Amino acid sequence: MHLPLLQDLVVIMGFSIVVVFLLNRLKIPSILGFLFTGVLIGPHALSLVKAVEQVEIISEIGVILLLFVIGMELSIKQLMSIRKTVFIGGSFQVGITLLVASSIAYSLDFPLNEAIFIGFLFSLSSTAIVLKLFQDRNEINTPHGKNALAILIFQDLIVVPMMLLAPIMSGQSDDIGGSILELIIKTSIVIVITIVSARYLVPKLMHIIAKTESKELFLLTTFAICFAVAFLTSEAGLSLALGAFLAGLIISESEYSHQATSSILPFRELFTSLFFISVGMLLNLTYFINNILFVLLLVASVFVVKSMIAGLAVAVLKYPARTVIITGVSLFQVGEFAFILSKVGIEYDLLSPEMNQLFLSVSILSMLLTPFIIILSEKIAFGILKIRFLDKILETKKPETQVIDDEIENHLIIIGFGINGSNLVKAAQYMNIPYLVVELNAETVREQKKNGIPIMYGDATQDHILESLNLTTARALVIAISDPKATKTILSNVRTMSQSIYTIVRTRYVKEIEELHALGADEVIPEEFETSIEIFTRVLHNFLIPQEDIENFINSLRSDNYSLFQKKATFPRAYRLPEIPDFNIISLKVNKDTSKIIRKTIGDLDIRNQYGINILSIKRKEDFINIVKPSEKICRGDVLFVQGKQENIETFSKLIH
Repeated sequence: MHLPLLQDLVVIMGFSIVVVFLLNRLKIPSILGFLFTGVLIGPHALSLVKAVEQVEIISEIGVILLLFVIGMELSIKQLMSIRKTVFIGGSFQVGITLLVASSIAYSLDFPLNEAIFIGFLFSLSSTAIVLKLFQDRNEINTPHGKNALAILIFQDLIVVPMMLLAPIMSGQSDDIGGSILELIIKTSIVIVITIVSARYLVPKLMHIIAKTESKELFLLTTFAICFAVAFLTSEAGLSLALGAFLAGLIISESEYSHQATSSILPFRELFTSLFFISVGMLLNLTYFINNILFVLLLVASVFVVKSMIAGLAVAVLKYPARTVIITGVSLFQVGEFAFILSKVGIEYDLLSPEMNQLFLSVSILSMLLTPFIIILSEKIAFGILKIRFLDKILETKKPETQVIDDEIENHLIIIGFGINGSNLVKAAQYMNIPYLVVELNAETVREQKKNGIPIMYGDATQDHILESLNLTTARALVIAISDPKATKTILSNVRTMSQSIYTIVRTRYVKEIEELHALGADEVIPEEFETSIEIFTRVLHNFLIPQEDIENFINSLRSDNYSLFQKKATFPRAYRLPEIPDFNIISLKVNKDTSKIIRKTIGDLDIRNQYGINILSIKRKEDFINIVKPSEKICRGDVLFVQGKQENIETFSKLIH
């Protein structure tokens, strides 16, 4: 039996593998490879795919799963915790972009409803591409990474109301007020059902399913919730995308959301790749080539306008100029959800086929340019800041250069008030060490000033900020931020101003140590290996390795800049695990009230011979029995410290648990 769709899927996957592999060698995101694959094999190029409509239907599953996972990763609690950044920055960016794009379209004689819809399309950016690039560059926790994430979250949320407004804007409803009221009522009902399901129904259901310990049943239930909620919202006149997102939020409130996400992710990646390929197949290459100059002009205009507006959205949140610029240029592209929205626009005659081709040309080209723009974003920011009048305009908040004590000296400078910075402050306070803190988040600065922390707002990559911290009279400086490029810039500037100050740098990866030392860091602390050191320290303790040997091993690692883990090394004999005796010591609590064990003496039970274990100590309530005699009885609630082979301990534990 011949299946045309199966043949098309083979062609799609075969070309995707080749294209994505080649682009991966060039360190270009796979999403762009999928777009290029779609353009290449689509009906307007090689025309290798025949069942285009069927591929598009399958790709819609990718959209559902994409929104479903976004909902699971966000959760209602997380939305509330970052609501200020999401709703203020996001609404500013979407609102102003919508206003500007709609005004331009209206001035070009587009009807008002079509102009507004065009504004909808151009107000959205690419969550998938931007976040993927930031993750690859370890910038997701930087100020510009967090701000971009917040704005993208708002865009992902607002696209659903945009879809729901399309039929009203197209004039298919005679009673606009009634349609809007009906929309609000339906949405309110759905939200109430979502909250009730998230709080009471789904957590209990997922708990029952998880107790079966069946991975297949758990996966099937997760898919069922996703598609069932999406189907119900669609039947209610809302959108599949809204239903999928709400289904994700419902599961996110349960303790099983992480497992559900990991189960869905492989399927999401597969179907999402089909979505981007189907988008690429929509591009008419003939139209693109014939109008290439106009398309390039529009892309340049979109880059300038959207970058400025996204930057202003971050400026409203009182971030410094460098963060404003990098965030702005990172969000200039038109995103994947705009493609979904464009299909709705065509369905309701809000977008003509020709206008859709122009939109596709601009959006796909902007997405293809995004990786290169983000790579160059740091240089773009510093280039703009060198222009004096722009530097003045972009100074969103004049740094507070007055510190608590202008004559402070022999002090500690802490750059960044995150987890590391705040803990360092506590240590400095405890030890009565004078210190100053500089932080980019204006809200954090305001809150900590109320707590009496000597903290100032500013971007430490700027020389005048370092000067205001009395750098030349300071004794030590710690860079505790999550932005690798900013860290290097700060370190370079510090060494230009002072060669004597003792500098400690926090970084994420061991591979960055050498470069940071070359820039002048006295100490570099890589988080990934400090975490691993803590893990294997506890493991070695469990294997009863002497404390002195563990400390010697750790010191040898640190003194050699962790190079033991970067090359094949011969470790001391004490760490060859096969030579460690099978000497497990585990604590077991007596929970069962069984006549086989309870209130019988250890001598009568003959535990050593019967079960192959030794009882070393007993904790009874608050007392410890360290010398266990054969006449000692075992009571319910006792904690037994036993030693023996792992399998023998497991057998004994079943009797008392």
